[in-house]
Amino acid sequence: MVHEIGAAKFKEQCLALLDQLDADGLIVTKRGKPVARVIPYESEGAELIGSLRHKIEVKGDLLTTGLRWDADAES
Repeated sequence: MVHEIGAAKFKEQCLALLDQLDADGLIVTKRGKPVARVIPYESEGAELIGSLRHKIEVKGDLLTTGLRWDADAES
């Protein structure tokens, strides 16, 4: 269920309302007419960023295969 709130009340309680925001969002009204809809930002995958920090160890150079080759050499 989408909740509606007047702009003045939204302004007063903005931070608390954002903390309580659910998937349905919130409609902000002015003089009873909808003017904005606040919905949660989709953060799909954001929790994965940095999740392996200090859990893996890189050995060697990630930018090379370790093989030497000469592109100008004839086969």
